Amino acid sequence: MSDRTAHWQTVYATKAETEVSWYQDDPATSLRLIREAGAGPSSRIIDIGGGASRLVDALLAAGYRALTVLDLSEAALAAARHRLGAAATAVDWITADVTSWMPHASYDVWHDRAAFHFLTEANDRAAYVARLRSAVAPGGAVIIGTFAPDGPEKCSGLPVVRYDAAGLAATFGDAFLLQDSCTEAHRTPWGSVQQFQFCRFRTR
Repeated sequence: MSDRTAHWQTVYATKAETEVSWYQDDPATSLRLIREAGAGPSSRIIDIGGGASRLVDALLAAGYRALTVLDLSEAALAAARHRLGAAATAVDWITADVTSWMPHASYDVWHDRAAFHFLTEANDRAAYVARLRSAVAPGGAVIIGTFAPDGPEKCSGLPVVRYDAAGLAATFGDAFLLQDSCTEAHRTPWGSVQQFQFCRFRTR
């Protein structure tokens, strides 16, 4: 088990989902960007670092049927499966570190809220982009949410890299066409505000 995996296993094994700063009851921005990417009920959507996020619940409720959630914490995925009950069988759950994962399927939409910004090493970011390019076909949508330049410098005790839209576009490179960007003031369960940057790309 890597240090990264051990860290997140501990977080999700010791905290309830509403005790983490990134908890959202209503992932409205992510849902909007997925809809605006043109995703339909049969679109293959993967949520990277989805953990115990409620995005999968919202996507199922909206009628999406081809969903995958990837996280390096089995404890996080177990919490989500428990919450969904019988509906969890409709989702493909993958326990893996995205930087070393080998995709065996192609996806129409790649979504990541608050995972990519933890990759502070250039080699990890390059590995992430390589997996992304192999998993999303040309014309597919990529939705990334990170801390904005005026967002926190750390999360869960770990340093992060903060981005604006131009910074994310430069990091992902010319293979990704920036189609939309927005910021979001996320309110944590204890009332503080964190500024997020979201970008929607199309793969070339």
